[in-house]
Amino acid sequence: MLLKRLPPKKRTGSEPFSIRGRATDFTVFDFWQWSTSDLVSNATRGCLAEFIVAKALKIPTNSVRDEWAAYDLETPEGIKVEVKSAAYMQSWAQNKPSSISFSVRRARAWDPETNRLSTECSRLADVYVFALLAHLDKPSIDPLNLDQWAFYVLSTRAINERTRSQHSITIGSLQRLNAGPFSYDELEKAVVTAWKASNRSA
Repeated sequence: MLLKRLPPKKRTGSEPFSIRGRATDFTVFDFWQWSTSDLVSNATRGCLAEFIVAKALKIPTNSVRDEWAAYDLETPEGIKVEVKSAAYMQSWAQNKPSSISFSVRRARAWDPETNRLSTECSRLADVYVFALLAHLDKPSIDPLNLDQWAFYVLSTRAINERTRSQHSITIGSLQRLNAGPFSYDELEKAVVTAWKASNRSA
C-alpha cells in the first residue's frame, strides 16, 4: 500500500510546540532562528539563493519550497530554472577565498508522489542560474545585500553542448561563455534571453 505524500503546509512562525495537549513557550519561529540564521553556511545559502532568484524572476513565493522537485523554480512564462550557488567567503576559517565551481551533473529525477526515480539521468530545467555571493571582504559579508551577489546564466542546451566537463563548470568558463555576471536587476532579462536563444537554435 502506498502511503501518499504529505503536502507541506506554509507556517507563520507563531505555531507553538506542544506537549500533552498544551502549548510550550517556544515556536516554529524560534526553530527558524536557531536553525537557519547562518545565511553564509552552504546549506542555507543554497535555499537563500533560490529565494533571491525567485524574487528576481517574479516567481510567487507564497507557497512552500519543494525540496524534491526535479528543478528549483518555474517562471510565470513556464521557464524551468535550476539554481546553483557558491561563495568566496565561508562561515569557517579560511586561508584564502574559495575557488568557485558549480555542479551541473545530470541526475535521476525523483517523484515524491510515487517514491520512484526516473530511469535516466538528465537535466530537466531549461536554464541554469549560477548565483555567486561574490563579496570578498569577510567582515562585511551580508547575503541580504543583493549588491554582493553576481549571477551567471546558461541555457541547459548550452551546457549539454559543452565539450569540456559535463559534471561541473568554473567561474572562468562561465565568463568565457559570456554567461555573466549579471546584477539582481539584470537577472530576469538574462534568463528570458538565454531561454529564447536556446529555443531559436533548437
